[in-house]
Amino acid sequence: MTRRTWSISDLAKEFDITPRTLRYYEDHGILSPERLGTQRIYHPRDRTRLKLALRGKRMGFSLADICTLIDMYDGPGSTHSQLLHYQKILNYYQTKLQDQLQDLQQTLAEIEVQKQNCEHLLNQKQSD
Repeated sequence: MTRRTWSISDLAKEFDITPRTLRYYEDHGILSPERLGTQRIYHPRDRTRLKLALRGKRMGFSLADICTLIDMYDGPGSTHSQLLHYQKILNYYQTKLQDQLQDLQQTLAEIEVQKQNCEHLLNQKQSD
């Protein structure tokens, strides 16, 4: 049987985040749990939106872009203007991530050269 609701501690534990993070996403309209007194009850829609928000965060998306993309997921999402906007955001982040990847590859290559230099110097010191 599939689980239908989660508490704040359930989701925090499942996604390895703090309850404060969940409240932050709630404050920004990404999550909208049901309230029973002071208890928050999260439904599958909240869980899905949280998963998308965390994925967007890992990809380096801004909070505004995460909200836009999640709202597009919730909405019709098939109008020409929505699809063009979505494509524009994806292109932007694809370029940004490719640039970061190139920077990381360059840095790793420089580290490799420094490691080889260090190893060469250590071998020289052992020979002395």
